[in-house]
Amino acid sequence: MNKTPTPHNSAKLGEIAKTVLMPGDPLRSKMIAEKYLENAKLVNNVRGVQGYTGTYKGVPVTVMAHGMGPASVGIYTYELFAFYNVENIIRIGSIGALREEIKLQSVIIGEKSFTNTNYDDFYMKHGETFVDGSKKLATLAKKIAKKKKINTYAGTIMCSDTFYTDRDSVALAKEHDLLGVEMESAALYINADKFNKQAITLCTVSDNIVTGEALNSEDRQNTFFNMIEIALNMAVELN
Repeated sequence: MNKTPTPHNSAKLGEIAKTVLMPGDPLRSKMIAEKYLENAKLVNNVRGVQGYTGTYKGVPVTVMAHGMGPASVGIYTYELFAFYNVENIIRIGSIGALREEIKLQSVIIGEKSFTNTNYDDFYMKHGETFVDGSKKLATLAKKIAKKKKINTYAGTIMCSDTFYTDRDSVALAKEHDLLGVEMESAALYINADKFNKQAITLCTVSDNIVTGEALNSEDRQNTFFNMIEIALNMAVELN
């Protein structure tokens, strides 16, 4: 039974590609569609969460925002996997580096997510655990980055329910060998596991929690091109 459109997505079945790039920010979604996609069509704008489908190097690609936090990304990615026949989701977002040597605008590939989220108790107990991203997509991302001579870090990132916290993130990073902290990867990976689909998180370093360096909001929105180009070329190879 066709369950599209959904309460959160006005796209019709067939209007979303099998590979979806997902930034958190709807304005970044719009920027990517305008800069990179040919014949981009707005297929969703419910709650201002813009989704566009077009082609990149002749391959259908959808870019759609997912908002902030596990609950938000959980809703959008669940519907994409469950109702729109999406096979691959590549999250392209920002991350706070947890190591002094990781510079601003470096790209981090989240091969695994360490999390304290309670997004899904069926899959995870309360407390802290690790959730795997797609090994296939992580390998593909590293291959494309190497070909394009884009420096990346690959490993475990932290996914937190809270942006503001009194917990010492740097100490936690040292304990668990974490590269950075963001807020969406775990819910994305849980949903991919539920539906036997593929998902990976590519993040650009927007700030370094150790050194205090940070990009402004405009730079976060408009200058993450290495990450975006890795993701788009992944979509081409996944076609």
